[in-house]
Amino acid sequence: MRILLLHPNYHSGGAEIAGNWPPAWVAYLAGSLKKAGYTDLRFIDAMTNDLSEEAIRKILREEKPDVIGCTAITPSIYKAERLLQIAKEIHPNAVTVLGGIHATFMYNQVLGEAPWIDCIVRGEGEEIFTNLIRAIDEGRWPQCRTDIRGIAYRDGADVTATPAAPTVKDLDAISPDWSVLSWEKYIYIPMGKRVAIPNMARGCPFTCSFCSQWKFWRDYRIRDPKKVVDEIETLMRDHDVGFFILADEEPTINKKKFLAFCEELIARDLKILWGINTRVTDILRDEALLPLYRKAGLIHVSLGTEAAAQLQLDRFNKETTVAQNKKAIQLLRDAGIVVEAQFIVGLENETRETLEETYRMAQDWKPDLANWSMYTPWPFSDLFRELGDKVEVFDYEKYNFVTPIMKPDAMDRAELLDRVMHNYRRFYMKKALFSYPWAGSGERRRYLLGCLKAFLKSGFERKFYDLGRVNYYGKKDTVDFGFDRTRKRADMGKVEWQTTHNRKVKGQQQAELMACGGSKEHMQEERQPVEPAE
Repeated sequence: MRILLLHPNYHSGGAEIAGNWPPAWVAYLAGSLKKAGYTDLRFIDAMTNDLSEEAIRKILREEKPDVIGCTAITPSIYKAERLLQIAKEIHPNAVTVLGGIHATFMYNQVLGEAPWIDCIVRGEGEEIFTNLIRAIDEGRWPQCRTDIRGIAYRDGADVTATPAAPTVKDLDAISPDWSVLSWEKYIYIPMGKRVAIPNMARGCPFTCSFCSQWKFWRDYRIRDPKKVVDEIETLMRDHDVGFFILADEEPTINKKKFLAFCEELIARDLKILWGINTRVTDILRDEALLPLYRKAGLIHVSLGTEAAAQLQLDRFNKETTVAQNKKAIQLLRDAGIVVEAQFIVGLENETRETLEETYRMAQDWKPDLANWSMYTPWPFSDLFRELGDKVEVFDYEKYNFVTPIMKPDAMDRAELLDRVMHNYRRFYMKKALFSYPWAGSGERRRYLLGCLKAFLKSGFERKFYDLGRVNYYGKKDTVDFGFDRTRKRADMGKVEWQTTHNRKVKGQQQAELMACGGSKEHMQEERQPVEPAE
């Protein structure tokens, strides 16, 4: 049973400017498959190796796969569909499978525009994909496909989705096979070291209307902190990993577990640096613990400050204030931790003045790094449905946080990009000349200079923010985002909006769960698990 796994070649000039990120999904699937006895497996990372279609064709001709699997987030969906189309042309008898968050919720549209895809895995794939492989191996595909939970497929002109599969209950029982990755290629530029992206938890206890994490993972599950450190130690020993970023949306949500994780890192004296994304409110809550977090190796915290003006904070239902954002940033800097402020821009009420306000706030708050991300409503989020006709671009390849999907009422998209670049130029010019070279000594200073190197490299190559491909050279008049206007809105009646979640709340209590930037309550340290409805 020969299995071929593919990662699509998609680039946007966003997060990858800091380096090549190891696609963890393939390690988790490979671990599950090999545990079940399916060891004849090959992985092709078309993104990291920047493989052309012809290069992919050459590799595929050398293979004799029985199953060809691929994954996709929303902006890479077309690349993934094309990859499987090429694979089907070369190997018409192989079963083509697509997984990932976009296909999970948009399977009707995906199967409609890519009929060469035989099956879609809906949700986390370790158990579902292994069950699918077992059915194919035993000759039960496609006759018994209705018996496999958590998949979708075409049945003539119709699309059928089987009942949702249960989520993986015991995360500690999952054993990813990291050896399938070519680790010498996954380098984090600021550190010049190999990078890994392990996770401590799956899901989120909050249910933001603009987010998709809680929808995809469904219920919130957290691993034993010692098991996570075991995995990190293995990555260091076996694959020479020298830096990691926790994949969790907010690993500090469960304070007790996060603290135990940090204490375990200190006890083992692994001497590895790492980073996280988290909430302003968690930093304020953990003020006294920040020195311990730094001792554990935490060097980079990206904060979901989201918007500078209080008006924008209120729009995002952030239970944080401008003053709280500023204080959290100062606390992190005082603890010797590099802090990054995230700003969401490009809503319909964006103006030159509000963009200037984000810059002034960035100067006042004094984060070490600042990131202006374009407002991107996921097509399967509740917020997307609420926005209705305000969304006019359905070219999902541009749903990448660097392309303006929404058009502000008071400015065009090219001007929005130009003003954002104006903020970047001013912010990092000042940092390069007056801040980073004198940012103390030791690890913090070296890390910041490494970040500057990554920015300069991507800027010189014109990969930052996809500037080369949109033809931006410092003036808005030349900008062409290249939207594919033939792409149309998905049939809203055929998008999977509903999901199960372990936090059953409604009405006013639901309104108070504000999520990523803050909430009126923190997650309880211990919660009895609730079996999600099927």
